[in-house]
Amino acid sequence: MTAHPLLSYCPDLYRYQRRATREVQVGKVGIGGGNPIRVQSMLTSDTRDAEACIKEALELVEAGCEIVRITAQTRPIAENLEHIKAGLLKAGCDVPLVADIHFKPDAAMEAAKWVEKVRVNPGNFVDKKKFAVREYTDAEYAEELERIEDDFIPLVRLCKEKNRAMRIGTNHGSLSDRIMNRYGDTPLGMVESALEFARIARQESYHNFLFSMKASNPKVMIEAYRLLVARLNDEGADWNYPIHLGVTEAGDGEDGRIKSAIGIGSLLADGIGDTIRVSLTEDAVFEIPVAQSIAKPYNEGRLTKGEVIQSTAKVSYDPFTYERRASSVLNVNGVKLGGHETVAVFTTRPKWDAVAHKMDKLGDYKPEVVIEDCGVVEIDPRDEAALASLNESRQPQLVSIKDDLNLPVIPAYRLLAAKLDARHPILLKDEFRRMKDETETPQAFINSLLTAATNIGALLCDGIGDAVIVNGEEAPGQSFRLSYNILQAAGTRIFKTDYVACPSCGRTLFNLQTTTQKIRASTGHLKGVRIAVMGCIVNGPGEMADADFGYVGGAPGKINLYVGKTAVKFNIPEEEAVERLTDLIKEHGRWFDAPAAIAE
Repeated sequence: MTAHPLLSYCPDLYRYQRRATREVQVGKVGIGGGNPIRVQSMLTSDTRDAEACIKEALELVEAGCEIVRITAQTRPIAENLEHIKAGLLKAGCDVPLVADIHFKPDAAMEAAKWVEKVRVNPGNFVDKKKFAVREYTDAEYAEELERIEDDFIPLVRLCKEKNRAMRIGTNHGSLSDRIMNRYGDTPLGMVESALEFARIARQESYHNFLFSMKASNPKVMIEAYRLLVARLNDEGADWNYPIHLGVTEAGDGEDGRIKSAIGIGSLLADGIGDTIRVSLTEDAVFEIPVAQSIAKPYNEGRLTKGEVIQSTAKVSYDPFTYERRASSVLNVNGVKLGGHETVAVFTTRPKWDAVAHKMDKLGDYKPEVVIEDCGVVEIDPRDEAALASLNESRQPQLVSIKDDLNLPVIPAYRLLAAKLDARHPILLKDEFRRMKDETETPQAFINSLLTAATNIGALLCDGIGDAVIVNGEEAPGQSFRLSYNILQAAGTRIFKTDYVACPSCGRTLFNLQTTTQKIRASTGHLKGVRIAVMGCIVNGPGEMADADFGYVGGAPGKINLYVGKTAVKFNIPEEEAVERLTDLIKEHGRWFDAPAAIAE
């Protein structure tokens, strides 16, 4: 089931406009309305340890976190939120707290007494997931909704009474059986799941809530948020609720930052998003500067400066369903690109020459084509004469956008793809300039990474692009690595092991950071294998929908192993679990030995 073709999520796909929403008040912090994009994170400490939670929350606030989320698994655990809140106030900190609720309506009722906001996951709140394959009649479906109302309405009324906010937060990995059987494991199912709960809230004249549509796959996440906003627009002007953005289980290091920037950044670029959380498998405090960097251009109004593209051209893609743009296949300096060929990695002559002497040591990060030698035609996408000349040419040609144009990258390439015959392949650039203005520093590299991931990644997720080049990073090795890692995170070119790793939280049953590193050390050479590392079962089986194998906390010190969404090994002692995971991969014929390291 797909979205209605007349649905629209953005008034102008060529010109930035932030989506207008009502304001939702979370304690002292306003979300949406005229407020800046808010940055939030989640505690990794055990909610039962008030002292540890207070300490971690204060560290997050010091780093710039504006809203702090805490898991509340059960009612007794939720009771401790009273002491955490009191301890923070005693320390002079009035940061709003959000209780993260899964499975337990009574925990939500308790949490709402003490914190400013409650997050409920429609797939886990009341609903039980047995992954049963059955058809729901309309009567059975309605009966389940009535049961949900019985448990959800008391929470809505309590939040209304105490002026608490709520996030109706759907996760791709935890849709209910009811939704799965009617809509499938799809963005549409995610949206319908959230709207069911929103309608109940509105029946009670409760409007202090916002939505989220989180997934570990950026394509799924982007499509779900777009569809959500389109459906809200279709429902009416008073469905203008704010949006929380996040890519769940993004992972760690560069991979986690790139995946987050693709999902969050591409939506912000279209004006969607009022608060964000970057989910990294690292200490929570490291999430804050990444989120701040992603939000900064929008909070500073940079996208409203510079030249604006004025166009009514229909975009070349369906925003709600991924399909790669159809183009002819070209052979460019011995590299096939376009059509269904692998998206190629380009570089400049100076960068190529800088690494030519050690090309054999670059491993999987080798550049493939030098832009100066490839015959690419670079144009201004507003130049009708240049476009006409290309479209009249008999032979397909590789086309890109000129450097040094003061145009926003994503809209510029959308316009090019809309006006250029589909037979011409497109080379994507992260920036329309070759030289950086700023000094090379770790933060400058992160800024380059986030910009490249947002611009190139967003376009790849729209099906645009047959080759990529990173202009914004001067260091050759880093620019090549960025190119490949963006292709990997966008699901466009899988060249290494892919990991889906959740951030730690109070539900986590083992040390996610050290365990993820152990698993990487054992399996990092398995190109094309996707491994999920999940701290608990809240989203584990669902977020592993695209994974080949899963490592999931089942109980303290015990691990369950999955093949796809099916648990096959149970209660494995943690100290044996990584070795048992490699055995499982071998059993299914996906294992091969790591190649011998190349001597330096």
